[in-house]
Amino acid sequence: MADWSIVISLVTMGLILVVAEIVFVPGTTIVGLVGFIFLVIGVGLSFKYFGGEVGWIMLASTSVACGGLLYFSFNTKTWNRFSLKSTNKSKVNEGEIDQFAVGMEGQTVSALRPIGKAELNNQTVEVKTTGDYLDSGSRIRIVKIISNQIIVEPIN
Repeated sequence: MADWSIVISLVTMGLILVVAEIVFVPGTTIVGLVGFIFLVIGVGLSFKYFGGEVGWIMLASTSVACGGLLYFSFNTKTWNRFSLKSTNKSKVNEGEIDQFAVGMEGQTVSALRPIGKAELNNQTVEVKTTGDYLDSGSRIRIVKIISNQIIVEPIN
């Protein structure tokens, strides 16, 4: 009886590890390799303990079980409750600088070296100078808006 429990435990654990490798941790190969080794040892022990006829039956049933589990894992909707169903279609800072225009004036909140914070249109935003270093409290004007960057210059 102990022989059967060892063989069945090894084969079951091998099947679980092979499926876990493919479905949950793909690419690591360690889990799948250990599972495959368990399967080989389990089938090998069935040959040793019970002879050729039972060994071949065990090999065939293990192969069918492995194929069936893999087919079931990939083709049914078993894993749908674990999968992400929603998608994020928004962009970072989308529409954030639409309210700013070239020529708009404001004041720096922090030192611009050459990037820092400024208050424009009653909002604090990140701005970039054309290369000048400006102290906090300096008056600035927007000269360019490139993508999500606001380029400013000092007002003299």
